[in-house]
Amino acid sequence: MRVLVIGREGQLARSLADRGAGRGFDLLFVGRPDLDLERPGSAAAAIAAARPDVVVNAAAYTAVDRAEDEPARAMRVNGEAAGEIAAAARDVGAAVIQISTDYVFDGRSPRPYREDDPTGPIGVYGRSKLAGEEAVRAANPRHAILRTAWVYSPFGHNFVKTMLRLAEGRDLLTVVGDQHGNPTSALDLADGILALLGKWRADGGPGTGATWHLSGTGRASWAEFAQAILAEAAALGLPSAEVKPIPGAEWPTRARRPANSCLDCSRFAQATGFVMPDWRQSLREVLSRLASERAGEVKPIAAVPPGQ
Repeated sequence: MRVLVIGREGQLARSLADRGAGRGFDLLFVGRPDLDLERPGSAAAAIAAARPDVVVNAAAYTAVDRAEDEPARAMRVNGEAAGEIAAAARDVGAAVIQISTDYVFDGRSPRPYREDDPTGPIGVYGRSKLAGEEAVRAANPRHAILRTAWVYSPFGHNFVKTMLRLAEGRDLLTVVGDQHGNPTSALDLADGILALLGKWRADGGPGTGATWHLSGTGRASWAEFAQAILAEAAALGLPSAEVKPIPGAEWPTRARRPANSCLDCSRFAQATGFVMPDWRQSLREVLSRLASERAGEVKPIAAVPPGQ
């Protein structure tokens, strides 16, 4: 099965390269400057050249606060370009896997969100990702939309790395304690996508028209997540600090955040047999890798080169 991953240097693309080795998939990666989602037609040319069986759109505009001031740019990358990718995949007979977000919901639910719960994004980023979902559904019936949340990894920029960086210069960090979600390792997310691809391969072809949730198992607030990060960091000899939970009202941001971002992932598990690990277990793996990199025991995975 030939799989083209859009987004060569992001957390998920690099995690797919990491986890996909030896799994029997022909994984190709494309990103800037060869493919620029802000440039119409760019995705179609890359997909036509690669002629994959499946396209994984792992690229996105993810600057949640900046999106409030750049709505057209966010909508272009997350909405219009997602539809173009899905249409280009359809034109070469390929299925598309679109990565979406918990931010398509308003955060008011008292329980984890299910796939058929009403959407209602409260910011530009969420609206742009919801537009991408709708564009993919309209453009290509052979699609799977995977909503995830709170993604971190050993690669790129993310909350885990931010906490470690801040702990290098501070003894006390204040972190929001009244917003809850599912911390998700991009390595686990890659494993889930590879499990889905494996099922499609075994079934003789991609399934169609599904929307699933795929995030880490277990719930946490940002403050609880930070406390777990820094406790594990201390045990591994990484920078650590005390964490003080504060209300979100005391940490105003340009974009509003959902109070509850938790996702119910039981449907994906039923469909594929893959269950996401507990987020604390996955956090230990990521921090152990970061500790090994700092100690010079392993080299960090570089950006995936073109055509690899």
